[in-house]
Amino acid sequence: MSDDILYEAHGHVRLVTLNRPAKMNSLDFEANDALVERWREFDADPEARVAVVTGAGTKAFCAGADLKTYTMAFARTPAPEFQRKYTNGPGFGGITRTLDVFKPVVAAVNGYAVSGGLELALACDVRFCSPNAEFGLQDVKWGFHACDGGLVRLKEIVGLGNAMEMVLSGDLFDAGHAHRIGLVNRIVAQERLLDETLAYAEKLASRAPLAQQLAKEIVRRVHGMPMDEALRLESASFRNLAHSEDLAEGNAAFRERRQARFRSR
Repeated sequence: MSDDILYEAHGHVRLVTLNRPAKMNSLDFEANDALVERWREFDADPEARVAVVTGAGTKAFCAGADLKTYTMAFARTPAPEFQRKYTNGPGFGGITRTLDVFKPVVAAVNGYAVSGGLELALACDVRFCSPNAEFGLQDVKWGFHACDGGLVRLKEIVGLGNAMEMVLSGDLFDAGHAHRIGLVNRIVAQERLLDETLAYAEKLASRAPLAQQLAKEIVRRVHGMPMDEALRLESASFRNLAHSEDLAEGNAAFRERRQARFRSR
């Protein structure tokens, strides 16, 4: 497995680190492929309940694609293979398109989150950032636009007006602005960012994993649905939990005034 992507276990939490600090944690094809495999490993592991994704160092979470190596790889890859693997594949960062991971994913944004790097952060469920973090979709400065969820997810998170400002300008926005518009949930001092994010992830990992995964799936799937159809889907998902061991354990823990011990079944 590539050293460009580190994967560590912290109890039921998995820490995924983009480990290319000399390249601002931008991803070439090899690193992106390795990241896809790590997400698949996380999704398939019954002991892994929550993931934290961050970048190595203090300058960048992810500066997007390593365009120089992407261009070279594009030239070397036959068009049908490129389309199968990348155009129709999981997308930049592995969770931005087609690869559905319904376990909670938290981003610790420790610097620049630009273009594909911002799209990776947008694909996470919760985002914490350091005060030096900067965010932007800079694609329009180079003649193209976001293609891995930036045009779709950003407006859901920050609203249409704020999204259009970022999409059309290509400008960078600081951590304070990102927090004001709801792009990030918390701003945390750089030296405490990872520890606080991991502590939050560990709290999430103590909650009922089946309930979390079904809830996340519903939140994702009901977007754009008519209200009555969305409500029926929500209710059906709730009923699917009715005979789970986790629900029985949660009820028992409530009665006995103790911490629940969920087993994800």
